Amino acid sequence: MTQFIQSIAEFTAGTSLLVYVFIFVGKIVEVSLGTLSTVLINKGIRIPGILVGIVEYVLWLLITTSVMIGYKEDPIKILFLVSASAIGKYIGMILDEKLAFGLCSVSVYLPSGDESMKLADYLRDNGFAMTILDGHGIDDSKKYVLLLTLKRKRYKELMELISKQSSDAVITVTQVSSFTGGYLNSGSKYPSLMQNRNK
Repeated sequence: MTQFIQSIAEFTAGTSLLVYVFIFVGKIVEVSLGTLSTVLINKGIRIPGILVGIVEYVLWLLITTSVMIGYKEDPIKILFLVSASAIGKYIGMILDEKLAFGLCSVSVYLPSGDESMKLADYLRDNGFAMTILDGHGIDDSKKYVLLLTLKRKRYKELMELISKQSSDAVITVTQVSSFTGGYLNSGSKYPSLMQNRNK
């Protein structure tokens, strides 16, 4: 392991184009993994987040420290390092959106109770479990609030279904770091909530 680290350090001490490419690409991968690790841990997905963080830290040791040792002799390496760091953070955020790890909580508000119940039945028929709360508008009209906890991978599907049924819905979304009890559907058309709603 020591010889491997020493070999990397000797390689990055050079000034060839290949060295710059190595620093640039390696730093992008490192920062992307670091951003992803932070997101996973914050969402309660701790073990994968820690493992990703370990890989990220090893890359940091190999790339960043090697560049910092000789940055005075070759300041161009710093430019590549900083540029790659910014790009890596952006890519990390894109990875988070694409992989959609974790859960989110969605609250849906509609102008009337009838619209809310129609939307609730429609969403349940499409496999979304929810809790319905009583609510009142400014004119004291009867309303309902639909509360859903779902996997982030199904968020876009949910938004498309809601937009098909109502263009007047007011929707708020929050991230969920942990989930205990209740029903969390698996994406099947008829989750356990549907099977037990009449019991």
